[in-house]
Amino acid sequence: MDVVTSAQREVRTSDVDVLVIGAGQAGLSAAYYLHKAGLQAGSDFLVIDRSPAPGGAWQFRWPSLTLTTVNGVSDLPGMSFAETLPANSAEVKASDAVPRYYRAYEERFALNVRRPVTVTVVCDRDGDGRLRAEAGNRTIATRGLINATGTWEHPFVPHYPGAELFTGRQLHTKDYASAAEFAGKHVVVVGGGISAVQLLDEISLVTSTTWVTRSEPRFRDEPFTPELGRRAVAIVEDRVRRGLPPGSVVSVTGLPWTPTLRAAQKRGVLQRLPIFSTIEPDGVRWADGRFVAADVILWCTGFRSALDHLAPLRLRGPGGGIKMTGRLATQTAADPRIHLIGYGPSASTIGANRAGRAAVKELLATLG
Repeated sequence: MDVVTSAQREVRTSDVDVLVIGAGQAGLSAAYYLHKAGLQAGSDFLVIDRSPAPGGAWQFRWPSLTLTTVNGVSDLPGMSFAETLPANSAEVKASDAVPRYYRAYEERFALNVRRPVTVTVVCDRDGDGRLRAEAGNRTIATRGLINATGTWEHPFVPHYPGAELFTGRQLHTKDYASAAEFAGKHVVVVGGGISAVQLLDEISLVTSTTWVTRSEPRFRDEPFTPELGRRAVAIVEDRVRRGLPPGSVVSVTGLPWTPTLRAAQKRGVLQRLPIFSTIEPDGVRWADGRFVAADVILWCTGFRSALDHLAPLRLRGPGGGIKMTGRLATQTAADPRIHLIGYGPSASTIGANRAGRAAVKELLATLG
């Protein structure tokens, strides 16, 4: 029988001016600007991360995602990604290259990220003007909070009648490892985002597939332009400023045609069907009676912001969104001490950098 010592039972308490939760792109960007503002990592501000090693969600991405197929990796402020890349790096796994970059970044700026530390709840209590984050046997009191927990830990799978009766395998993008595991099985791929079409293409090379989406996918021939990016961000920003849940950026930008997807189109892989209405033990069925037998349902249906630990702060409105304010919509309207980056318009890697700088500037002004 394990014996719990008094030292293990003891709750440790830390006291900092700013707590950053999450050390992905958004969290590291915020940490850089806190460092640049003259705050000392580990004493004035603290960065904590639940992952076992540097790299954020990138360390968990599927092995076939390389720097050729990834949808862009932006430089962190003050240090370029290229500095850490080997020669002929195109086919390097993103799950290797990005964590290596983040590790070097943390070391260069002495950010002293504490991991693995999982925050279970953040609350506002004791009447001293500080927030308190509970993480195991540790309590962290802070004057200001920058939450950068992203979405990877909160995969979204919509419910359809009969899902619990399906006798095949159901998995989410987050669980995907390799197309080879599906050889000889018919796979229904659900979702119309970039990850969905990438995985659909990979899987279709080794087995049969059916692609279904809730709305008609829109592919674009024109290159991604700054104007298109600004338009997409503006739409998402407008939603969160009104307290609505963030919308999908792909719904604005569309899916980019690539040589790989052109090849998939020629193979007939991109013949999309509307979403089915029910799931049966051995497949999926549409309202008109059409039936497709399936061994696997792969839900490429995206992620939701991992913000459950903030529930006691009651930031969400009646519609489930969080009303945001501030120059780049990173500050919660309900509490100026709290900034969310990697939420809404700052969900992209480029947006996270800009949001990190704006959040730090505004938060330090709020804290005086």
